[in-house]
Amino acid sequence: MSQTQSVGGQQSLSKSQTIRFGAAFFIFSLCWMLALQVVAAVLLPQRLTEIAPDSKEAIFAVLNSATALASLVSNLLVGNLSDRTRSIFGRRTPWIAAGGIIAGISLFLIGILPNGLTIGISYCFSMVGLNMMIAPLIASLSDRIPESMRGTMSAFMSGGTLLGSALGQIIGAQFISFELPGFIISGVVMGISGVITIILWPKEKSSKDLPAVKADFKGIIMSYRPPIKGARDFWLAFVGRSLLLFSYYMILNYQLYILQDYIGQSTKDSAVTISTMSVVLMVVSLISSLSAGPISDKIGRRKIPVVIASLLLAIGYALPWLLHSPMGMILFAAVGGFGYGMYGSVDQALNVDVLPNAEEAGKDLGILNIATTLGQMVGPIVTSVLVAMTGSYGLVFPTAIVMVILACIFIMLIKKVK
Repeated sequence: MSQTQSVGGQQSLSKSQTIRFGAAFFIFSLCWMLALQVVAAVLLPQRLTEIAPDSKEAIFAVLNSATALASLVSNLLVGNLSDRTRSIFGRRTPWIAAGGIIAGISLFLIGILPNGLTIGISYCFSMVGLNMMIAPLIASLSDRIPESMRGTMSAFMSGGTLLGSALGQIIGAQFISFELPGFIISGVVMGISGVITIILWPKEKSSKDLPAVKADFKGIIMSYRPPIKGARDFWLAFVGRSLLLFSYYMILNYQLYILQDYIGQSTKDSAVTISTMSVVLMVVSLISSLSAGPISDKIGRRKIPVVIASLLLAIGYALPWLLHSPMGMILFAAVGGFGYGMYGSVDQALNVDVLPNAEEAGKDLGILNIATTLGQMVGPIVTSVLVAMTGSYGLVFPTAIVMVILACIFIMLIKKVK
């Protein structure tokens, strides 16, 4: 499907279409992240404390690994299936609507299921439903959004995600002593996120008239092959994204332990510092994410925001390493958070720009999104290995700096994107 077809015969979006798409991407990202964080950051850990107080950490670790795997597989699977979907509602719309309902019901059930096994199964189903929405929606950046507007729409998604994350934790904390209403809110918000999206944005064109795809077993299996021909930039983007996320999650996921074990704060003082960091991170990343994307579209460049973001992240990693103080970690949140928000605002636009085949956007973007899961999983593992080997967090910061510099180099090697 060409860009012209995807936006109703226009080479650019009208003002009305821009507003509707922007609102849809922002509200979708806000809703799903808010709903997920209410459960994942607050209510699920509290629920596990109540039903399995002696093994809550182990169960939580298993759940995080299982849901990461469910996300990885479902994102790739659904992305490809949405490419192949032929319906009067379009390729992406049916998946987005159904995914929200599945994810919403599954999140709510976590609040009433009796044990770790059933909660884990429901949690995995919620990740499947969530990725039934996310994979097709990101693929729609290729289908329906002209290249000149992708940075702006990517920024709306990033801004909504950042705001939803902060609000979800705040709302979840209000129900920590009486959890069921919190699970209900989470389920409802997640459930309606997909429906609101397809109501807000311009109606997707029917895909019934697109060329039919082979439905035989061999054809389906072959459709999952990674892109090879003309995919140099695609794989450079994959490696660059993976390394950048490795570096960020090496520190972000260990910020409490860094404050307590590396800097030497007490439990009470570290909680105060974490709260301050969270507010700072939310403000600066929201500002940078909502501004960098439109600027990227205006100047017609993706690499410049990525280079600046990488430098800011490297400086952010260095500050707690050099200052060795709570202020160093707050400055990491400020400087590094601004850089991460800037990267996030152009990330999806960059990914769409390097796709070797727009007709396989869902599948190929699913592969690129594996980098997100890898970053969230491998980054903390690298940190734990370094701490186990050295007995200190001293090597974590320079390692993260090296990774983000390598990420920047790989992205700069991309030829297709300016």
